[in-house]
Amino acid sequence: MTMNRRALLKGGTAATVFAPALLRQAVAAGDPIVVGSMYDLSGGLEAYGKSMFDALNFAVGEMNAAGGLLGRELKVVSFDTQSNMQLYAQYAQEAALKHKVAVVHGGITSASREIIRPVLGKYKTLYFYETPYEGGVCDRNVFADGTTPGHNTEVLVDHAVKTWGKKGYVLAADYNYGQITSEWVKKYAKERGGDVVGTEFFPIDATNFGSTISKIQAAKPDWILTVLVGGGPISFYRQFNAAGLSGKIPIASTTFGAGNEQMVLTPEESNGIVVAYNYLQDIDSLANKEFLTRFRAKFGADYPPVTDLTMSSYIGLLLWAAGVKKAGTIDRDKVIEALESGITVDGPSGKVSIDPQTHHCIFDVHLAKFKDKKTVILNTFPQRKPIDTAMVCDLKKNPRDAKQYVISVK
Repeated sequence: MTMNRRALLKGGTAATVFAPALLRQAVAAGDPIVVGSMYDLSGGLEAYGKSMFDALNFAVGEMNAAGGLLGRELKVVSFDTQSNMQLYAQYAQEAALKHKVAVVHGGITSASREIIRPVLGKYKTLYFYETPYEGGVCDRNVFADGTTPGHNTEVLVDHAVKTWGKKGYVLAADYNYGQITSEWVKKYAKERGGDVVGTEFFPIDATNFGSTISKIQAAKPDWILTVLVGGGPISFYRQFNAAGLSGKIPIASTTFGAGNEQMVLTPEESNGIVVAYNYLQDIDSLANKEFLTRFRAKFGADYPPVTDLTMSSYIGLLLWAAGVKKAGTIDRDKVIEALESGITVDGPSGKVSIDPQTHHCIFDVHLAKFKDKKTVILNTFPQRKPIDTAMVCDLKKNPRDAKQYVISVK
């Protein structure tokens, strides 16, 4: 197969932007394009951050092997934010002013995003946020390619009510992601004739769920939906199983598997948990198989399963690069205009497009359940739109917006 460099770098897809085996040309001379990486590589959320960091660097490496971007090498400047709120602000300013990065990819929790976002907005530095979150960010300087409640929570609640029954119980992280997402669960359940009979919130490091399990047993819900974050929630699944409830009360989750919790838990503790993500390692497609072959050739066959968060970092780089290529420059305003034209990439998770109105993404969502540490896909919902954020955000009409709307879901 032969293809000239111009044709290879024209398309903006995973197959064309990052085709390392096809081109090994030296990157043209000139200053590198600097990409800021701001992930928690320590501090409690490293199970998410390390794989996201690896995926971003993998994407950059593939692009550089294929000739770079606009004929220039990409260089990653990494900041370990350590789940420390002060460091998010410090490093965001340092990335913008000292390193003059063309873009920042990073932030895991919504709390960290809301510290990073205004700093990068002030210094006019483009920001890609790539984690599933509660929705509502409406900021022309920000692009989000993670799932929001309209992508995954609605799918999970619909499945729960139709398959298991009308009574739900919610366990959620005690900050804006868990608090707001739990309200979406109530809304979606009510619209389907269901009801949430209990909601509890937990800090990221919570490890004792004994009283909660007793409350669940008393409430007798038909299903549980977890919106838990961090390493602590593993304790819930273990204690839930130890109480003899595994298989008796089904569980759906907006977060399970994002940190490869199933690899720590036993099959008995994790089998049957239902999730909804844009990307699952078990997607049976040629693009995904080729990606996994390349990725494991780089990081080793024993690398943990590639998660939706990992893939979001990879896709985020593809989207930004496609915008830069279309703009023909790394100038922020011109790149934003290019991204708002409806940029689309084809990656291991399928087709991903930027919605110009919200700066969020349109993509496939896969409903799946865990079985023996892998996922079995139950259904696929093609090209779901960020309808929750679109309820309040229209950057085409209001390009000066730069805030997060807390969506009323009563």
